[in-house]
Amino acid sequence: MNEFFQTDIVLENDIVRLVPFNESYECGLRKIIFDKGITQSTGNYIVTNEDFKEYMSRTLSSRRDGASYPFIVIHKTSGQVAGSTRFGNMVFQSKRLEIGWTWYGEVYRGTGINKATKYELLTFAFEKLNFNRVQFSVDTDNLRSQKAVLKLGAKQEGIFRSNYINAKGEPRDDVYFSIIKSEWPGIKATEFSEFTS
Repeated sequence: MNEFFQTDIVLENDIVRLVPFNESYECGLRKIIFDKGITQSTGNYIVTNEDFKEYMSRTLSSRRDGASYPFIVIHKTSGQVAGSTRFGNMVFQSKRLEIGWTWYGEVYRGTGINKATKYELLTFAFEKLNFNRVQFSVDTDNLRSQKAVLKLGAKQEGIFRSNYINAKGEPRDDVYFSIIKSEWPGIKATEFSEFTS
């Protein structure tokens, strides 16, 4: 397995702290994850304790298997678990990855946590990993998340039909967005100026 997945990565700023997804945050995740909004906007169907256990197991194994690198997002002010996000679809040879599988508890949505989280992930991808492309995929009906990705400075590219299976088992279309390395300095200076001053 690529040594990247064996490295414990911690990213933080004044708003969030991102730590590797692990069992010690199970209680904090449990408090916020039973939320219809999360089920509607992701491929995760989490209604029962068994659903939650399956989510935990699947997420932990994704790192062990080198499929993705999941993070716990911690709200710095409260010290509480705010949600989760990850690096996925990583192709080291082509220097590209996807940021996604992101969700936040209801009280943390619209608070600036997503922007702070994405700043850390984008900075790491472009400046530490030296990758050339970061992509995002969002369900075609999830207009709120599409607007949030555009606010990051990403460019919309197109629609991938039947790109994933939602929580109901239905094939769904995704809108794809990307930021490339040559764009990052300008985006960092304009869209993320509060983190660079």
